Amino acid sequence: MARPVLRTALCDLLGIEYPVISAGMGPVGGGSRPTALAELAAAVSNAGGLGVIGGAGFGPERLREEINKIRGLTDKPFGVDLLLPSNYMGGAASGEMPRDPHELIPQATRDGLRNIAESLGVEWHEAPIENNPLAGRRAGAGMSDDQMEVVIEEKIPVFAAGLGNPAPWIDRLHANGTIVLSLVGNVKNARRVADAGVDVVVAQGTEAGGHTGRIATFALIPQAVDAVSPTPVVAAGGIGDGRGLAAALALGAIGVWCGTAFLVSTEANQPDIQKERILAATDEDTRITKLYSGKTMRNITNPLIEAWEASGLQPMPMGLQGVLTADLVYSVRKAGREELLMNAAGQVSGLLRTSRPAAEVLHDMIAQAADILARKLPATVTAVPES
Repeated sequence: MARPVLRTALCDLLGIEYPVISAGMGPVGGGSRPTALAELAAAVSNAGGLGVIGGAGFGPERLREEINKIRGLTDKPFGVDLLLPSNYMGGAASGEMPRDPHELIPQATRDGLRNIAESLGVEWHEAPIENNPLAGRRAGAGMSDDQMEVVIEEKIPVFAAGLGNPAPWIDRLHANGTIVLSLVGNVKNARRVADAGVDVVVAQGTEAGGHTGRIATFALIPQAVDAVSPTPVVAAGGIGDGRGLAAALALGAIGVWCGTAFLVSTEANQPDIQKERILAATDEDTRITKLYSGKTMRNITNPLIEAWEASGLQPMPMGLQGVLTADLVYSVRKAGREELLMNAAGQVSGLLRTSRPAAEVLHDMIAQAADILARKLPATVTAVPES
């Protein structure tokens, strides 16, 4: 049986068969290994979409290894996603780092988090220094400065900024022929990155898993399309099958960025318990919290998230929040309470019921969207343009 044809301008821009990008999903469960490793990204690229490596949890040389690995798994285009937060560590990264990074966190906040953990039956332990997110970081370096140098040196096909504005690197990326994408959650930031010269704006609705904003996908996409034209827009957030893809195209997007649907695929570097929690979730089982990173992040909810949100404790800026939660994550792991760890996922979780190969997820999405656009809509809707 012939594969369906579904092409948009995104396919021509990226050199891919189908207008679907797998999200560059970063570390899960408080660990350092990203979900979207070379295996998942290569599977999506080989199936006709664009696979993206989630590089946020890697040091520079480990990121280079993963780039080399995907080049051994596919000859198709691929991407790398990094986080470029504008207020990393609240400016603390620019000064002299204390020997004990806990000194950067108010004692009351540290005690409050410990009390929450102990109220849930988790015995508190201090994590080894290598578990701390500041371990080995250059003084004065931004979160991704060293990683970005690897991205530029390796001349990757596509770069995606999962947070922040890639403006400082765009000229060097473009000089390598790299296509630059930038994720945003509102129209203001869509304009900002478009003005900076990105090739594609990925407008992500609040339905999305992981770091996300406040505006729903259906409201955001057409406003972003109008605001940044002629820069093209890719839709993200709440898209898990062909119906979502068809709707995104109708809203003016030229393709979709999908995370949760691939998060439960067989190739995703996701613990089975966390895949199972996503597959068992309903539409109301996610919650946005700043607990795990300091920025708004949608997760499968759990008692730890609920207790944190009810406590009134104020999160630290991204980076410092990781210092705050390093002991928490270590303690939770020692207690065997994996259900309390970060389990990023979107509201589309309620649509997902089985773990399948990424190629199957992609091809079913394309087949359903093509059928809707070619047969079902024409059969059910009569539309005659005004003469």
